[in-house]
Amino acid sequence: MNKKVISAGHICLDITPVFPDITVKKASDLLAPGKLINMEAADVHTGGSVSNTGLAMKILGADVSLAGKVGDDAFGGMIKATLEKYDASEGLIVGEGESTSYSVILAIPGIDRIFLHHNGANNTFRAEDIQEEMLEDKALFHFGYPPLMKNMYKNDGEELLKLFQKVKKSGTATSLDLAAVDPASDAGKADWEAILKKMIPLVDFFVPSVEELCFMLDRDRFEEWQERAAGRDITEVLDVEKDIRPLADRCMELGAKVLLLKCGAPGLYYQTADKETLSGIGERTELDLEDWACRRGFEKSYIPDCIRSGTGAGDTTIAAFLTAMLDGYSFEECIHLAAATGASCVAAYDALSGLKSFEELKQKIDSGWKKRD
Repeated sequence: MNKKVISAGHICLDITPVFPDITVKKASDLLAPGKLINMEAADVHTGGSVSNTGLAMKILGADVSLAGKVGDDAFGGMIKATLEKYDASEGLIVGEGESTSYSVILAIPGIDRIFLHHNGANNTFRAEDIQEEMLEDKALFHFGYPPLMKNMYKNDGEELLKLFQKVKKSGTATSLDLAAVDPASDAGKADWEAILKKMIPLVDFFVPSVEELCFMLDRDRFEEWQERAAGRDITEVLDVEKDIRPLADRCMELGAKVLLLKCGAPGLYYQTADKETLSGIGERTELDLEDWACRRGFEKSYIPDCIRSGTGAGDTTIAAFLTAMLDGYSFEECIHLAAATGASCVAAYDALSGLKSFEELKQKIDSGWKKRD
């Protein structure tokens, strides 16, 4: 594949303490004040959209440049050293006197992950960090996690809007992923509905998780989901037609072209616009508009060989979907490969170690890889 990609946005260091081999239904079954839990060794890897999605696309065969920002501290040095191993550190920006973003990920067996996160230098990333000459020959610009980047959501997303207007003007196709928001944080208080109303028409491939999107577009519905889940993973209690489809329809009304909603362990919901609307996607993708137009459905997850951590599963799912699209795979193949990559990712503690080539995945699918009921 000779189509070039930029993966930009949030980057951090992921620190995952490995829990003993037990399964619980609620975090409170294991975590309690004053309790000592004997842990395994911690798993430490680069994280965030830039690393997880960008490096996954690179591993899967895409020609990817990374654009993210770290501080001039020890964590920043660790991230740079990791990217250098993949020959991908050139686009890393080092902010003098700034701290590097990190996440402590509590991947407790049996429940969804809990994140303890510091935004660090991601907060000062700006539209001007993506220069026009960087976009000249790019087929796709993927941006991830603006809710974890203060400049991207303040002033009703003015900087994010400026960035995507610049990218669209260059003729490069755009992709946008979101991130979970702490309701008590500045990001949680931002008017995300207003931001997304402006942003979605500029996004060619919109790839958020269903929970993140619902929090931003329909807070009342999201709170009802939380009540229904009663501390469990929200995605396990959702109904495709009653819960997910109305949210997807709202996105299409706002101007979405290709929508891929990550719905946790159950799978992926997808919906695409008509051929005329899809014609607005950057031509360098060489998208088969007939094949991609007017799609709607739910792709159930493949059953993973084992489950160690969900870290990066959504990011690598996106990476597979976008890479397969750029490789010229059919729409159905892109969806299958995306779901298969997510199932492979969870077999490792980090986002990248469990990845398999598309050829390996196709062989496994053709051999009857079972899906969730």
